[in-house]
Amino acid sequence: METIIIAGSIAQKPWHGGHTWVFLQYLLGFKKLGWDILFLDRLESGMCVDSAGTPCSTEDSVNVPYFLQVMEGFGLNGAYSLACDNGARYIGRQRNEVLRTIERSTLLLNVMGFLRDEEFLGKARNRVFLDIDPGFGQMWQELGLHASLTGHDKYVTIGENIGRPDCGIPTCGLDWITTPQPVITDYWPQSRESGVDGFTTVASWRGSYGPIPFRGKTYGLRVHEFRKYIALPKLTGMPFEAALDIAPSDAEDRKSLEKNGWRLVNPRITSSDPWMYQAYIAGSNAEFMVAKNMYVETRGGWFSDRSICYLASGKPVVVQDTGFNCRYPTGKGLLTFGSLEEAISCVHEVSGNYRSHANAAREIAMEYFDSSKVLTSLVNKLCLN
Repeated sequence: METIIIAGSIAQKPWHGGHTWVFLQYLLGFKKLGWDILFLDRLESGMCVDSAGTPCSTEDSVNVPYFLQVMEGFGLNGAYSLACDNGARYIGRQRNEVLRTIERSTLLLNVMGFLRDEEFLGKARNRVFLDIDPGFGQMWQELGLHASLTGHDKYVTIGENIGRPDCGIPTCGLDWITTPQPVITDYWPQSRESGVDGFTTVASWRGSYGPIPFRGKTYGLRVHEFRKYIALPKLTGMPFEAALDIAPSDAEDRKSLEKNGWRLVNPRITSSDPWMYQAYIAGSNAEFMVAKNMYVETRGGWFSDRSICYLASGKPVVVQDTGFNCRYPTGKGLLTFGSLEEAISCVHEVSGNYRSHANAAREIAMEYFDSSKVLTSLVNKLCLN
């Protein structure tokens, strides 16, 4: 049995069920294919919060219980190592055992360069950087702001248009392997239940990053695109609900959203763990998704892991175009827009022909994003020795 090490950040982000699923799709997907898996995470005291969201010690935090709940809840006991307090102690596999496992592993998949432990990286036979936020990391690297790309043997991105003349993501002089994101369709069965009418979305208004000035242009965030579509509920007469992580400082935007008919719900209520996130999507009617300005302007072909979960659940997706139209079928189940007028048309089309779009959504997920297909293809592209 071959071993894969996956490094990423679940413990740092409790109450973010969608973020957790990004890593679960890879962990459980490789496990389904018969790989022996080990997940590496780290948690420093400055990253810890208590149940009120207040900074606290590792021992008093909700981070560790959340992490363990996820690992145990998905049958990953014995398949993780959580480094705490700058590596002073480990939960799960201890450091020496991790080193031995890395030495015999076929592949170390380092999501966004999260793993920085030089001894761990040095033991890996194949160090692969996995870019799930295309544009940001490459521009930071080019600007000398962050060097997460260094120290790897191969580079993979979900920005599937990278390297094309019409794509604004810099390659940084690297040969990028492209891949879609996977979904384990066994965990995301087609759901014909719908507890929420109209369209839903789960999103951060701004997120963790600021806009990036690069080569005479500024690449922004979701807020900079979403404002263009705020009037959609009023203009279509359809219900729109957003489980939106929006800061108090964006009170004017919140007022504008509500004034235009958006129903805003607290993501802590709808998607604070992976099971709640699953249930929210399964109970939705369809997704309306606005992308970050970075993805729209670079035309990098980014496609949301969340949208893939909606598709797998048999929920039609109306999504802002980021340049992926050339790779995936659109018009049935998956509809794209580039303007307010196009968004209105897509919303009416899904509402008027819902069942055919719902069935097409599931078919697209099975054909293009099923984890067994995606991960097998990725391994073949990597040409591991």
